[in-house]
Amino acid sequence: MTTYGPAEAAERSGFSIDTLRYYEREGILPPVARNSGGRRQYSDDDLAMLDFLRCLRDTGMPIERLRRYGELARSDETMPERLDLIEEHTKVVESRIAELQSQRTRLEEKAAWYREQLGS
Repeated sequence: MTTYGPAEAAERSGFSIDTLRYYEREGILPPVARNSGGRRQYSDDDLAMLDFLRCLRDTGMPIERLRRYGELARSDETMPERLDLIEEHTKVVESRIAELQSQRTRLEEKAAWYREQLGS
């Protein structure tokens, strides 16, 4: 089994080492295995979880909801609840996308107005 030290896990996940520690302390990430010297050793499963947490965080999921997802992810019996959480978040993301598309349209209209004023 391949393991990764904190620096490599941070590099691969895109999270800082401090964030990795925070996510573990807050229960967002399950406790990470440690070597005989007490140093964290991240597994491929940990990195897969971090990859999905990055997706959730990048799409604006608040820490409280990340914590809830992390708690639920510790048991296969919670798949329905995890699905609900992801579907709820998908709705939030879809709403944000619609808002951004509307804002982009306004920006394009204003840019077109300026081009017209400048005769270009």
